[in-house]
Amino acid sequence: MSGRRFSSLSGVLALSLALAAGSVAASSQAPVETGARFSDIMRTPPSAQRARLNARVFDRVWNEVRRGYYDPHLHGVDWDAARARFRPQALAATDEHGLYRTINAMLDLLDDGHAAASPPAAVRRQDARYARRAVMGMTLMRGDAPDVWTVERVRHGSPAEAAGVQLGWTLTSLDGQPWSPDVETHEGRPVHLVLTDETGTRRETTLVPQLMDGIEPFTADDSHAGVLVLTVEQFDQGLGRWLGQELDGLPPDVGVILDLRANPGGRLWEAESVLTCFLPRDQPWATRTGRTGRAVVLRASGDCGDRRDPVPNPVAVLVDGASRSAAELTPAALQEAGRGLVIGEKTPGSVLIAQETDLPDGGRLTLSRADFVTARGVRLEKRGVTPDIAAPRTLTQRRAGEDPALEAAIAALRGQDRAGSANRPSGL
Repeated sequence: MSGRRFSSLSGVLALSLALAAGSVAASSQAPVETGARFSDIMRTPPSAQRARLNARVFDRVWNEVRRGYYDPHLHGVDWDAARARFRPQALAATDEHGLYRTINAMLDLLDDGHAAASPPAAVRRQDARYARRAVMGMTLMRGDAPDVWTVERVRHGSPAEAAGVQLGWTLTSLDGQPWSPDVETHEGRPVHLVLTDETGTRRETTLVPQLMDGIEPFTADDSHAGVLVLTVEQFDQGLGRWLGQELDGLPPDVGVILDLRANPGGRLWEAESVLTCFLPRDQPWATRTGRTGRAVVLRASGDCGDRRDPVPNPVAVLVDGASRSAAELTPAALQEAGRGLVIGEKTPGSVLIAQETDLPDGGRLTLSRADFVTARGVRLEKRGVTPDIAAPRTLTQRRAGEDPALEAAIAALRGQDRAGSANRPSGL
């Protein structure tokens, strides 16, 4: 069977990776839009070529779920009935937007944040996430309701910042159409945005996307005395080696802060590599169980650069409600091993082990292939990780550049809170 696959702990949609390039991107907390209406799709019949391609894409997705989903019972979903219901809608779609809206409506039946399909446009943006390209300069996060996207980040020096777009605003429409992850922007081509602020006031602006370099996936900040802050946007290839290099030669009394906030996850191997930097080599940290029921113990045996032994430095991990998958499992493992403090906000509990499969039209399917429990047998799916130190961050604080979670972590690692935290129960 063709199609690229790799072990992944991606938070939900593969398209969520696009946020790293700083464009209007979907760092989503739920699968893409749901509930496509058959009557809407049927208004204009698709071409014969479009219908054939729709059938190939839909059938690939349906069969991948039937054959490869980690739960052979599919969470009790009647998959044959799902095919009968959604396949006619998929074949009738006149474009990839309608096709993927229908496919994701079907995948939503699994109630699994990893089960989602990204349209080709979103995949192209994802694959170029670190490249220089035309962007508007804001990251959007999907809310609980369909078609509701909130501004999660505004990039410095971007058209969005120049236009005064603020964190917390909701994007209502782009060029008169609802925003969706398959929307593409082009350098020099203006786009008209309608947004709604937190008071419900309508805000309109026209932006001209401009070329900007992609942001770095991993960054280090040693500007705070006594601590090194390592921010990880995504568990991408090379993270473990980069982390090992940053830790090499670091004095043992310098605290290490891993900032995993708004991190959607990524590669399983890189999560193991991060843990290898802090846990004894080969120490068990989790167990995964695939469709056959065979359990595999995961150990701290990844790539932490040239290091053979874990660093002794005190560790804190920052998380929030947008830390998903590998960005949940990593702090959970450190917390459970008593190796680090978790600080911030509770994570959402989207931690199944997924794989990505290329689809015939250039889209991509993300599908859970294995269940996951911690070394102590705790299943984090739908449960998440509870911080040792709660440090929520309000919208007002974010806009002002205030960071109570980082401040709490610095205080804890400097010893101001260490005596109290030593006896706190595990937050799993």
